[in-house]
Amino acid sequence: MEPCTFILFGATGDLAKRKIYPALFNLFARGLLPEHFSVVGLGRREWTAEVYQAAVERSIYQFSRTKPDDAEALNRFLQAFAYRVLDIGREEDYRGLLAQVESHENALGLPQNRMFYLSVGPEYFETIADHIRGSGLGRVNGWKRLVIEKPFGHDLPSARTLNRKLAESFAEEEIYRIDHYLGKPVVQRLESLQQANPVIQALWTNRYIANVQITASETVGVEERAGYYDHVGALRDMVQNHLLQLLMMTAIRLPYDGGGAEQVRFQKKKAMEALEPLHLDNAALHVVRGQYAEGTIGGLPVAGYTSEPGIPAASANETFIAARLRIDNNDWRGIPFYIRTGKRMKKKSTRIVVEFKAPLKQGRHEGEGGALPNLLVIEIGPEESISLRLNTKEPGAPDAFKPIRVDLHLTPPDSPEAYENLIGDALRGDAAFFAHWDEVERSWQWVQPVLDAFASDRVPLRRYEAGTYGPAESDALLAADGFRWWFDDDEPATSHSKSTEGDRYANHAHP
Repeated sequence: MEPCTFILFGATGDLAKRKIYPALFNLFARGLLPEHFSVVGLGRREWTAEVYQAAVERSIYQFSRTKPDDAEALNRFLQAFAYRVLDIGREEDYRGLLAQVESHENALGLPQNRMFYLSVGPEYFETIADHIRGSGLGRVNGWKRLVIEKPFGHDLPSARTLNRKLAESFAEEEIYRIDHYLGKPVVQRLESLQQANPVIQALWTNRYIANVQITASETVGVEERAGYYDHVGALRDMVQNHLLQLLMMTAIRLPYDGGGAEQVRFQKKKAMEALEPLHLDNAALHVVRGQYAEGTIGGLPVAGYTSEPGIPAASANETFIAARLRIDNNDWRGIPFYIRTGKRMKKKSTRIVVEFKAPLKQGRHEGEGGALPNLLVIEIGPEESISLRLNTKEPGAPDAFKPIRVDLHLTPPDSPEAYENLIGDALRGDAAFFAHWDEVERSWQWVQPVLDAFASDRVPLRRYEAGTYGPAESDALLAADGFRWWFDDDEPATSHSKSTEGDRYANHAHP
């Protein structure tokens, strides 16, 4: 890996403390940072280098998945961190930063490889990019890369405006848009799932798949994000980026050789291009919009959304979205994709469930002793795994079926975390698991008519009790197609390819 300077805007912020510094330390501990690697942290606080290094050290002990066990190595890591006070709007501060970075590069004879990580609010992206260009920080004899966090725009017009402004300072191949879901090890495994399992690749078509379900449920409410969340909602906060990215990763069909980052991004773009659009007049047929009311979580009473601190009593902001999407291409035509996300739901779970079609001659229906659908279950969080749920005949009872689980991939508990994977990828210049502008624009193009339908009250706002799986209309969305949601309540009691007794596949949506 080439030497580089990691220039971090927002160095004193919460994201840097919880995610970025632990990720960098774990890359260092694994020998995955360049030999000559330096970090220049930027912020408004009047910190010295020693105060900054102490803050980095505290974040490692508090949040890193591995703890330092070598004082000399830890000190060597911390010595790579320098701090500089910077006002985002003052170009002279950027010129001072340039002089510091160039002095370090010249002293060590390093190439001008510079990564700019914007751990700040999106309202500052344009200003920072402009000053990087205007100050000369972006004129390099090596490479430069811009890493930015979501949200990328508030709607389709704002996203296009922001991208146009960033393009004045950085080429598309230099922009790395982070979606931390794409950094999760099990999601990155989706790229190779088909290559490593030809049987899975053969089944990955509308000939064998009945439907695909993508869920991201949370038990928490808005917490301290009330001011932000009430202007964003579940559609912008989760669907436009995370869930549509998971949909793309599920829908792509890669060649046997994988094809690398460009092939992954090309296939994701093709999937989004084939996604059937919604309109003002039909959004309500395919989208369920909800807001949590009071209920119980873990046996404790919790307030409804409009009773949360900082939320207006009359707020019509959605905390739940379920939607039916269809991809009009040869692989997926006719197969519904269902996505669902919500706050204050019964369980915290992020998962993809692929339900396979039943045999043409099925002796009995579900609930009558017949075989249940075969499932491919991709658990993304809190635990990570990929497993097949298959049916086998009960010995001595030819009409009875038992589900078994076959584990295809279990993520070890000490696996790299999402930011560790993504920052490592960005340092190597591997953009496979970052969102390309084409994907972002296509996502907003699908979301925008739904936003417009919400604004014109074309999609009713349904209330759901906290501690459930959302409004009843979410179940009805699937029932209309002859399907049901699969929950982690439906898991076999044991795993690792063993048969289980008493497996429960009843509908648990509304206890």
